[in-house]
Amino acid sequence: MADPASVKGLVPREVERPHLSSAVASALVAEQYGESAPETLVGSEAAVGAVAQVLAYLGEVYPEAAGALGRVRTLTSEETVALDGRTLTNLEILPAGDGRPSLFAVLNRTRSPMGARLLRRWLAQPLREAGALGERHNAVAWALERPIERERAQAILKGIPDVARLCGRLGARAATPRELAGLRQGLRAALDLGALLENSEPPALLVSAQAALADVAEPLLALDAALAEDPPATFDEGGVIAPGHDPEIDTLRGRTTSAREALLALESEERERTGIRSLKVGQNKVFGYYLEVSIANAELVPERFQRRQTLVGAERYVTEELKELESGMTTSRERLAARERQAFEALVERLAEQLEALQGAGEGLATIDAALGLAETAAERGYVRPEFGEETRLAIRGGRHAVVEAALGPGRFVPNDCVLEDETRIVLLTGPNMSGKSTYLRQVALIALMAQAGSFVPAERAELPLFDRIFTRIGAHDDLAAGHSTFMVEMVETAQILHRATDRSLVILDEVGRGTSTFDGMAIARAALEFLDARPEGPPRTLFATHYHELTAVAEELGSADNAHVAVHDEGGEVVFEHRIEPGPSDRSYGIHVARLAGLPASVVERARTLLDELEGDPGEVVARAPAEAAMQGALFDGVGAKESEIEKELAALELESMTPLDAMARLAELRERARGNG
Repeated sequence: MADPASVKGLVPREVERPHLSSAVASALVAEQYGESAPETLVGSEAAVGAVAQVLAYLGEVYPEAAGALGRVRTLTSEETVALDGRTLTNLEILPAGDGRPSLFAVLNRTRSPMGARLLRRWLAQPLREAGALGERHNAVAWALERPIERERAQAILKGIPDVARLCGRLGARAATPRELAGLRQGLRAALDLGALLENSEPPALLVSAQAALADVAEPLLALDAALAEDPPATFDEGGVIAPGHDPEIDTLRGRTTSAREALLALESEERERTGIRSLKVGQNKVFGYYLEVSIANAELVPERFQRRQTLVGAERYVTEELKELESGMTTSRERLAARERQAFEALVERLAEQLEALQGAGEGLATIDAALGLAETAAERGYVRPEFGEETRLAIRGGRHAVVEAALGPGRFVPNDCVLEDETRIVLLTGPNMSGKSTYLRQVALIALMAQAGSFVPAERAELPLFDRIFTRIGAHDDLAAGHSTFMVEMVETAQILHRATDRSLVILDEVGRGTSTFDGMAIARAALEFLDARPEGPPRTLFATHYHELTAVAEELGSADNAHVAVHDEGGEVVFEHRIEPGPSDRSYGIHVARLAGLPASVVERARTLLDELEGDPGEVVARAPAEAAMQGALFDGVGAKESEIEKELAALELESMTPLDAMARLAELRERARGNG
C-alpha cells in the first residue's frame, strides 16, 4: 500500500479519537465478547479502553469486520523484547519499501502469506520467556534435521490460500463463493499437512499447531456438502451450491437446464421450418433471447418472426414461443439465484459459528510455515542453534552479519568474535571509517535479536543471555517535522537509552557526540560511558564505537570497560581494511586515507596530509598561523574596498534625470576605467 503522504493531492492528518468513559468502554467490550469479558477476557481498565477504541473505530469505518475479532490476547512487556522503531530501522529488520535488503528478506523462506506475516511478528517482537523460545528452536531444529519431511510439508504449503484473511472475510460476512472455495482448499491442505506431521514425531510447538489443524474437519465437511466444487463468482447463473444439498435448488436447476435444452430444440426446429441453416439463438442483456438471421437469408424469414434489432449483416427476431421460453427460464433462474443465495448465507453463518477453530487453523499453518522456513534458511546459510544461560554472559564465536553476508555471497564475509561478560560489559571500539565498525555493532545486535525471535544464528557458536531490551544509536538523521537537528535527535536517542537500559539490556552506540564540536562531543561521549559503567545494578552489555581516540584511555579507568579495534595495516601507503576485531585500542586514525579512497582531489588530500603533519608536530603553530593569514588577507583588500567606496559615492551622486544618454554613457565609461585601476 502506498504511503498516504506520497499520493498526489492527499494530505494526511492526525485525528484525535474521542475519549471513552469506563462505562462506555466496558459496554462496547461486553457487547462484542459477552458480559463478563471486561473482567475475565481483557482485564485492566486501560486494556478495556484500548480494545473499546478499536471496536469503536471499526464500527465507524467497517462495521462488518467486528465479526472477525473473535479473540483478545494480552501481550505483556515481560514476554517480549522491547524494540523501538528506530532500532528496527537501524538494524534493517523489516523491509523499508525502498528496495534495500532486510533481515526479513534474508530469513523469509515461508510458502504462505500467513507464515510471512507471522515471521515479521516474530522478528518485531522477540521473546523473553525461555520456555516458549525453546519450543521455537526445537521446531526449527526438528525441521533442520528432517529435510525430506520439511520439503514435503512446504510443498503442501506452497500456493495455499490465505486462510487467516479468508477467516476475516468470513467473520465480516463478506465472503464470496470463490473465497469459500479457497478456504476449503486451505482446509484440505491443513488436514494433509497434519497427517504428514503426525507420522513424523514433531516437537511440542508443531504438535500444538497440528492439533489446531485437526479442528477443521467439521467445517470442511460442511463446505464439501454445501459448496459446489468450482463455484462461479456470482449467483446469476447458478452453480454455487453443490448438487444434492438442497432439493428445491436441484428442482430449479433442472428447470433451468430443461429451458436451455428447449432453446436448443427451438433453434433446430426453426432451421427446419424456415430452411435457414445459419439461423441461431442468441442472448444479450438489452433484448434478451432472439433468433438471428443473416441479411442474405432475410427473404426466407416468415411473418410470425417479429423484428427486434437490425445489424450490419444480420437481423434479430423473436417469436411467441421464444418469449414464453425466455419468461420461464428467467423466472426459474431468478428463483434459483435467490434460493442459492439463501443457502450460501446459511453456510456462511454455520462456518462463522466455528470461526475460532478456523482462525486457530490459520495460526497453526502460519506457525508450521515460519518454523520450516527458518530451518531452510539455517540449512542454506550454515546457522547454528543459540544457547541461553542463566547468567548475563554473551559469547559469540565466528559471528557474521546475516544481511551483509547474504549480499556478499558465501565465504566472503569476515567473521568476528564478541565476548561481553561480568569483567567486560562495555567494549569501546575504535577504527577508521569503512573498516566495518558499524557492521560489527549491528551483527551482534542482529544475532541477539534473531536468537530471541526463534531463529538459528550466523555464527560458529553463540552463548547469549535473554535480553529485555535492545537499543541502538546509529547513523545521523534529523527530524525536520519535530524541529530537531541531527545532533538533537542523537542526544534524544542517547538520553532514552541512558534512562531505560537495564543490566539485562543490549546497547549499541555508534559515534555518540559527533554532531557537535570535538571537545563537546568527546565530553558527552565520555560522560555517557561513565554513566553506563556506574549503574548500581551493573552496566548493560554495551558496544560503543567512536573516532575519539582520546576515549580509549577511559577504558582503563572504568571497572567494566575494555578496548577493541578494527585491524588495519598500511602497505606502502595503501590502507588495507582487514575487517577483523582485535583487542586493544586503534594506534591511529586513517581519515586522510579514507578521504583519498572516497575520491577527494589529490591536491586536497596532499594539503590535508601536510596540515596533519604540522598539527601532530606543533599544533600551536598551525593554529596561530590562521589569525595572521586572515589579517594579511584583510589588508590585501583594504585598498579595493576604499576605491569601490569612492566610486559608489560618485555613482550615488549622479543626477541621471538631467543627463543626456550620451553624457550618461561617457560618465559610466569613466567610472569603469577607474574601477579597473586605469584612472
